[in-house]
Amino acid sequence: MNNPKVVLITGCAKGGIGYEYCKAFAEKQCRVFASDTPQRMNNMSDLNSFDKIKTLELDVLSDISVSSAINTIISKYGHIDVLINNAGIGSVGPLAELSLDTIRNAWEINMLGQLRMIQQVVPHMAERRSGCIVNIGSVVGKVSTPWAGSYCASKASVHAMSDALRVELRPFGINVVVVMPGAVKSNFGRANMERLKDPDWKLYKGFKDSIAERAGASQGASATDATIFARHVAEKVLRRKPPRQIMFGHMTGLFTVLSWSPMWVRDLFFSTRFGLNKKM
Repeated sequence: MNNPKVVLITGCAKGGIGYEYCKAFAEKQCRVFASDTPQRMNNMSDLNSFDKIKTLELDVLSDISVSSAINTIISKYGHIDVLINNAGIGSVGPLAELSLDTIRNAWEINMLGQLRMIQQVVPHMAERRSGCIVNIGSVVGKVSTPWAGSYCASKASVHAMSDALRVELRPFGINVVVVMPGAVKSNFGRANMERLKDPDWKLYKGFKDSIAERAGASQGASATDATIFARHVAEKVLRRKPPRQIMFGHMTGLFTVLSWSPMWVRDLFFSTRFGLNKKM
């Protein structure tokens, strides 16, 4: 590759899909900037052993942090070709009881964190009339599930934002891709479970086990290997004309069928699946 693409990826701590994105794009001979919050930088140290990967601090909740990281890359290489908005957080619990602070935090990271990155990268891409923004959504952003309504809504907003941006940024030669992972093996389920320690549900006390099961539902034995998933995404994103959407991973077929199904079918499926087909 004569002019290797410069790729910035957020949320790259070891154990997550972002870590695998870094390796996948490096395998494609891209110059990769792997980023995460200052508290998680130690969990990216292994990536420094790759010639094509550099690590840097970046907190998607901070305008100053985002600006500093982007300016560091621009000053070194003059441009950013691909932004992978991977940083995200789970949010599990019944919407009627989940704290608004917990919900707000998920929205701040999952949606506004992506938009913060976009607003600061776009001027550089627009100047060159070239670039690709990859927003990470989810299959549950298309079909919401019980016990994860907060997370599902934050990902649905990513889809809506991406649809608007795809058209708005077209005049500047910037592509927008939304990735919708299915069930992919990572530390996501474990992190969800840690946030659910000693929940104090009131109305939903009897559903404690079902809620906990939903927290780790994406990490079953059949979940797609994160390395395979990341390589699939990298290959498609680096095409001359990348697709508008990339849906890949275990259970994507099921969620596609559910998205086409009448609402009563979805309701019946999820109420049965998560024990909500009974009166309390």
